[in-house]
Amino acid sequence: MKRIILASGSPRRKELLAQTGLEFEVIPGEVDEEAVVRSLLEARNASVRSDAPLPSFLENTTSLDYPAAVVSALSARKAEAVAAQIAEGIVIGSDTIVWDNEILGKPVDRADAYRMLRQLQGRVHSVYTGVTVLAVEKAETKRHTFFCETKVEVYPMTEEETERYLDTGEAMDKAGAYGIQGKFGLWVKKIEGDYNSVVGLPLSALWQVLKEYV
Repeated sequence: MKRIILASGSPRRKELLAQTGLEFEVIPGEVDEEAVVRSLLEARNASVRSDAPLPSFLENTTSLDYPAAVVSALSARKAEAVAAQIAEGIVIGSDTIVWDNEILGKPVDRADAYRMLRQLQGRVHSVYTGVTVLAVEKAETKRHTFFCETKVEVYPMTEEETERYLDTGEAMDKAGAYGIQGKFGLWVKKIEGDYNSVVGLPLSALWQVLKEYV
């Protein structure tokens, strides 16, 4: 059995990957996310101006759509950070962002979470999850990077409902200030795409890649 490593400390990703029945370990991939996003934006702007290629870690990305490129890049960097520590094995990196004409990350405080929820309520937004699988062997490292976009429509929320949801504490460690698998599900009207991708890992798409290596 090949060594399998999830390069993420997210308990939700851990739970999803466990559904495959594969044995794996968790080693979070530590990266400077702000620096990666900043360098990507600079490279993308240069690419738009001069048709210069995107950085090599985005060579398998199929879209120049900015949020898709961001999650692809971050998943790749996280996987690479862990792959550098091992001789052989399969490393899975992943990153998720909520996109509503801007990246909505994890809120810094309650006021920030409130702002995000008021922005998302009553509207449709996108959740992007990028995944990178690195099959590390002595001779070579095989790479597969992909992303999933899921549309999420949220029912209108009153200010009282928003405050009540914030009181649960569920919002503070999640991109976009909500967890679709938790109490926020009461306000999810419809999704188009992969539910698990919104939770944090597009499991079925990932399995189509993993089964080539395990």
